[in-house]
Amino acid sequence: MMMDKMPETNMCRLEINGPIAKIILTRTEVFNALNTQLISEIIECLDWTAKRSVGVTKQLTDSEKNPYLRVLIMSSEGKHFCAGADINMMREAGSKSEEENREDSKRLDSLFHGLWSHPCFTIACIQGVALGGGAGLISCIDYVIAEPLTKIALSEAKLGISAAVIGPYVYRRIGSAQYRRLAMMASRINSDEALRIGFVDKIVESIHDFPTATDEIVSDIMTSGPMSVTSVKNTTLTMDRWNSDDKSLRDWTLDLTSKMRGSDEGQEGLTSFIEGRKPSWIIDE
Repeated sequence: MMMDKMPETNMCRLEINGPIAKIILTRTEVFNALNTQLISEIIECLDWTAKRSVGVTKQLTDSEKNPYLRVLIMSSEGKHFCAGADINMMREAGSKSEEENREDSKRLDSLFHGLWSHPCFTIACIQGVALGGGAGLISCIDYVIAEPLTKIALSEAKLGISAAVIGPYVYRRIGSAQYRRLAMMASRINSDEALRIGFVDKIVESIHDFPTATDEIVSDIMTSGPMSVTSVKNTTLTMDRWNSDDKSLRDWTLDLTSKMRGSDEGQEGLTSFIEGRKPSWIIDE
């Protein structure tokens, strides 16, 4: 299954290296701005990799011992990570009906939700600017690595529109007060402020340090049980939209804990700890 034909793309590139997938934006002539084609290609890559993840297949390898995916890394070629929505797409929006614009927004939300809920642990390396939809992308990532010149903005209000589609994801990433402030001011923040408010998780000295920083995070996450990683994603999604009482939430967590302890991965983790050995999901290089 892991050797199935990968999606055909022109504006981004999907690379697979063992249990690690990489989506690289390559629309450098417009600073990786998001147009309909690029959005659709990323969605296809996210769907393809999600179906081939350990979290979905519940297996470390396929029948031919090819590893299923555990980490997804997103990056961009060129000067900037993502300059937001393509100017031509924005221009066309003015002549579209409300229903047509809703379909465009729905496609964009499919991109963000697909990244936010992806069963793999996700990492992003961002250089230059991440504006509008670019800020939306990094809001959906589990671990964001930036460089000192990185600038981030929820820039929609400068165009007289609202940072609405990216709103739920930015809100979850940085919280209510910071989302309100950045969405209303729509101005750029530097990497230091982004780190302070939790928009990014690490700043490296230069883009040349991205590979080393990424390798460190990958090495760390690969020691966690892959099903446990996916379970945390699902737990977060459930708590984000929990609309019942506190007692029901506590009961739900008790049920989940019991289920995970009795799972194959849970039993392997506990047994390997008692026996003083590495669990089966840790692959020695």
